[in-house]
Amino acid sequence: MQEHNVLVVDDEKNILKVVSLTLRKNNYHVDTASSTEEAIENFNNNSYSLIITDIKLPGKTGIDLLEYVKSKEPDVPVIMITAFGTIANAINAMKKGAFNYLTKPINPDELLTVMKEAIEKYELRNENISLKSELKQKYMFSNIIGKSAPMQEIFNTIRMVSKTHANILIVGESGTGKELVARAIHYDSNRAEKPFVTIDCAAIPSEIMESELFGHEKGSFTGAHERKTGLLELAHSGTVFLDEIGELEINLQKKLLRFVQEREILRVGGSSRISLNVRVIAATNRNLEEEVKGKRFREDLFYRLNVVTVKIPSLRERIDDIPLLANHFLEQLNKIEGKLITGFEDNVIDAFFRYDWPGNVRELENVVERAYVLCPNVTISIKYLPSRLSNLAHEKREIFDQMNLLDTEKRLIIKALNQTGWNQSKAAVILGISRKQLMTKMKNHEITDG
Repeated sequence: MQEHNVLVVDDEKNILKVVSLTLRKNNYHVDTASSTEEAIENFNNNSYSLIITDIKLPGKTGIDLLEYVKSKEPDVPVIMITAFGTIANAINAMKKGAFNYLTKPINPDELLTVMKEAIEKYELRNENISLKSELKQKYMFSNIIGKSAPMQEIFNTIRMVSKTHANILIVGESGTGKELVARAIHYDSNRAEKPFVTIDCAAIPSEIMESELFGHEKGSFTGAHERKTGLLELAHSGTVFLDEIGELEINLQKKLLRFVQEREILRVGGSSRISLNVRVIAATNRNLEEEVKGKRFREDLFYRLNVVTVKIPSLRERIDDIPLLANHFLEQLNKIEGKLITGFEDNVIDAFFRYDWPGNVRELENVVERAYVLCPNVTISIKYLPSRLSNLAHEKREIFDQMNLLDTEKRLIIKALNQTGWNQSKAAVILGISRKQLMTKMKNHEITDG
């Protein structure tokens, strides 16, 4: 069990002794104080996971201590101890932010149970805060990898749109990082502390999509045994990311349109509309304008979503970023796996440049990870790449060798001609070929007696 620091405050020495002994037996680290003033001094000089205080203290009360703690560190839980006749004071303390209260005489088992609940809630809150902070750092647009001109344009667009409430449509091929950009916009916005909810329109079966989006009421259809909150409702005050919006069936597009227009939803089987404050970011790898022309996507929904368009370039459109991305993935793997690989051999980077990357950044990441796992050396060589990439290096080698052979042949022909005073018959004998073959080769090499 992790040891937690607990501050126990009571002016009765016996209670301090009994409570301290109980807590220490259960692996808690305990500090004690007999007055509010002493408790405040301890609080200012130490870090506590929990404070337990009597309400009735000499001088300033436990309520005063509670108010001070909440003004400095509002997340630290405070448990109040009270005599039976002052329960009203304890209830007042609850209103001021106390976690719970216990009546004297204190039951040790009850005390430990309440403490466990308080600390777990405290740790969970801190964990959530830490996680949100990590997520914000992870998805800040400054952490999106790219120095190429197309990516710099993306960064500028994010800076301009993130603080607005405008709907955004992100377009790009699969694997280009559309969700990463959506998250970056969210975590750079004023909604950063609120939910970011992803809805994969291609992954959710059409028969349950309406219920997933809007939720449903109990008994609204067979199997609806209880009320379900929809994903749009879960995104209240935050951002909803509609990934692959082009895959959404046409009959659901109309219902989604109302939400996008009115920011209202109606649960399946429900009778009252629910107002929501949600920013909408959609993404697609389809050409929605063509889908509109083909009557596969509603024109009105398209224009509602497409207030601002962010086009994510394919990897082949930003090849300057390939070494940067590859080394970034390598560094991340080194941190995670603990192995040290310092880089790539030149022919590996050359193969990366020459490959078309139909899977874009996601494919590059997978290729780097595969090579990392297989490679026993400090640098990744071509043999650890998939054949579709390693073959490119071999093809280049073959072309290079062929070019060298042709160049050598031309130099030998010119040398033989010079030795024979450009007598083609004698030169052919030196070269071991027929005069006709020599003339053909001279033509191919554009060699003329000049």
